[in-house]
Amino acid sequence: MKLYDYAGSQNAWKVRQLCAHLNIDYETVWVSIFEGESHTPDFMLKNPAGAVPVLELDDGRCLAESHAILLYLAQGTKYLPDDAWQKAKVSQWLFFETDYVQSTIACLRHWNLTGKNDRNAAQLPRRRESAKHVLGLLDTHLQDHMFLANDGYSIADIAVYAYVHLAHEAGLEMTSYGALITWINRVSAIVGPDVPVRYYSEDPFCGRDL
Repeated sequence: MKLYDYAGSQNAWKVRQLCAHLNIDYETVWVSIFEGESHTPDFMLKNPAGAVPVLELDDGRCLAESHAILLYLAQGTKYLPDDAWQKAKVSQWLFFETDYVQSTIACLRHWNLTGKNDRNAAQLPRRRESAKHVLGLLDTHLQDHMFLANDGYSIADIAVYAYVHLAHEAGLEMTSYGALITWINRVSAIVGPDVPVRYYSEDPFCGRDL
């Protein structure tokens, strides 16, 4: 398999993390997104949205969107239960991440790290309040749960952890969310340091963070 990736992308990190857990071998194809490589005609055939990650199977089929890739790779593993209800609870948190974390914490982090706060100054107060609300929801849930779904580590935790554990890079204060911090530390102990990136080609732009 090939994983079309950008090293600074936390969405791509989700896939790298699960592949590391499952000892899945794949070839990394670096995509210099700031240089327009994700919007070339060839790449757009793989993902019309022009975004990473994209997983290309050995038969040439391509799957985009990090959560779709997580669901595909986690089938039949301990990271995605077989039981319909438990699987739905995992999916609930994947949708939560897409709807609430991406539009607040991930967005604020992107603006902060790429110097776009000034141009988005009018939106910052509302986005920050929304992000605090999201953090509060997670903190409340995690006061009674060790993990997000079914009280077992799953792709739900991988997906939400990806951006939430970097909320400080979005300029958000985390000290008041005790249960959330405990969960972050718990998941950090499972994932360890960032998954070593497998270099198959030189990319001078892959060190940029996003």
